Amino acid sequence: MSSFNEQTIIDFLEPVHLFELSQDEGFKKSQIGYYIDSYEDNFPDLSEADLIILGIGEYRGKGFPNRGTPSADNFRTEFYQLYQWHKGVKIADIGNIIIGKNIADSYAALKIVLSELLLLEKAKILIIGGSHDLTTAQCDAYAQLDRTFDLCCIDAKMDMDAEAPAPADRFLLDMFTKTPNYLNHYNHLAFQSYFVHPEMLEVIDRLRFDCVRVGRVKEKIEEVEPPIRNSDIISLDISCIESGHAPANLMTPNGLSGEEACRLMQFAGMSSKVSSIGLYNYQQHLDRNSQTAKQLSHLAWYLVDGLQQGKQEADPTTKQNFNEFHLAFAEMETTFLQSKKTGRWWMTLPDGQLLPCSYTDYILATQNEIPERWLRAIERS
Repeated sequence: MSSFNEQTIIDFLEPVHLFELSQDEGFKKSQIGYYIDSYEDNFPDLSEADLIILGIGEYRGKGFPNRGTPSADNFRTEFYQLYQWHKGVKIADIGNIIIGKNIADSYAALKIVLSELLLLEKAKILIIGGSHDLTTAQCDAYAQLDRTFDLCCIDAKMDMDAEAPAPADRFLLDMFTKTPNYLNHYNHLAFQSYFVHPEMLEVIDRLRFDCVRVGRVKEKIEEVEPPIRNSDIISLDISCIESGHAPANLMTPNGLSGEEACRLMQFAGMSSKVSSIGLYNYQQHLDRNSQTAKQLSHLAWYLVDGLQQGKQEADPTTKQNFNEFHLAFAEMETTFLQSKKTGRWWMTLPDGQLLPCSYTDYILATQNEIPERWLRAIERS
């Protein structure tokens, strides 16, 4: 297996300007900025990093002119000032991707940098974008390494408009039809029905992919923890957050609350499988009093909180750390595992694979009902 080489990526990056972020005063020992190992003069040592922050201000995929934006630095200004509660989580910030001459150059740079960072198996990578089509480059980094991936998008709409001129509005179609295709499974969370053509849902269902409306997420948010836990890639568009909590979202007044979005990021942090998280479509010129930048910083804080909790989780194969329940339903036998440390659940598929699930799935099985999550997994196998 190849090993990480920082020289491969440094030419694609511009440093962080900590002097500006700290407002000329420096960071206090109680603040996150004091502990982050940032690429300012010297490139940080990433060997022990649990979280790596990477910015990219590429918005041409949304149809904007050829210019980079300081959106990631706006996020840093807010995030670095938050209080540090998780000193056991090592954070590194490697700066921003240098915007390419054309959008394909920016895609290529992001893919190269991410594919190199993914060789650091321990670290999660937090991307502060850029338009939502950068998800394509995020996924291409896995293909570059010949890795299949499960993708979870959190977005008010599905970017599958074949007639749209902007890549940000159609990139999912390109991703679903690409050959060779490394996409193993796709989940879409928090879509708003009035933005989604019914035929799109039919296409998603025929592909055996899964979608959850925003109302269902809000009603039973713990039910979307398993699909997040089972994803490699998380891609969040700020349009999923109601505009009252993210004023730079001009698409819709409705959506997840800020607290609900933070909970989803906490789920992502807890997952041992999630390796990259993209927070996209923050346009600082649309922000009001930096409220959206503050919201993004809170999402990142809860991601770190989830990382801290995830460190406490045991491997499901170590049976002594789990409660084990053997059940039979619909003439099938399976085993449910419940973590004694975090309370999370898994169930065993017929091929022996462990599938993240919820307490609700366990209760359905005790009532001799087939959990939909189990059935969908069988259909995809």
